[in-house]
Amino acid sequence: MNAAVDAPPITREAALRVALAARAMPTVTLPRLLELLQQRLGDEIDEDKLKQVTVTMLKTDFQSADGEEDGEDIGIGLEAMKLAVRILWGDSQGDDDLPRIHPYTDGEMPGSVRVAVASDQGDTLSGHFGSCLRFLVYQVSPEEIWLVDIRDTMDAEFSDDKNLWRARLIGDCHVAYFVSIGGPAAAKVIRQDIYPIKLPEGGPALEVLARFQQAMTSSPPPWLLKILGVAAEKRLRNYDASDLDD
Repeated sequence: MNAAVDAPPITREAALRVALAARAMPTVTLPRLLELLQQRLGDEIDEDKLKQVTVTMLKTDFQSADGEEDGEDIGIGLEAMKLAVRILWGDSQGDDDLPRIHPYTDGEMPGSVRVAVASDQGDTLSGHFGSCLRFLVYQVSPEEIWLVDIRDTMDAEFSDDKNLWRARLIGDCHVAYFVSIGGPAAAKVIRQDIYPIKLPEGGPALEVLARFQQAMTSSPPPWLLKILGVAAEKRLRNYDASDLDD
């Protein structure tokens, strides 16, 4: 008998994600979610196909199935759908598993720059610019690395220009790391005065930033020297302004 014929229409990992996603959404049963996904993605579903699911897709499909004009009236809610999409994308970690944010006030870390890290899991560089679940935002000086913010990207789905929305989300950063980023998206990041760095192998964020830290002190490349100069000039302007207030 042909093995391809006997192959299950959905991989085990994908089936687990679909089951967990259904559980995350009130009033949604597993058969109902699976049916909607197969209508969108085809009968055979794997982890890569689940990456195509968006909040907008779920909102549209569920409201269409229920005959509702407003997706928030179907008893699921946007936050539940966002969580379901995270699960379908493979984010098995809840918010409790994310690294702890260090309280930070502007100017508190002299000689530092702000760095965004695209992440799909925990405190790792593991995300693509256009699909990462969140950006981890670090303040990095030659001596210290602080996680100062975690920024969710799910609302990008409701923007007409998703890449521009994501670039503006990290618009206060000087540098951003991604596992991957396309040319047009990189151009939008650069227009926000952010230097994009593609690191396909990814890895623990603190290890990536430790290498960045070393570059700050040993032999900064021209692009980093420019960033360090801009950051220092901004701090100086803020300092002068505070003097005038006194």
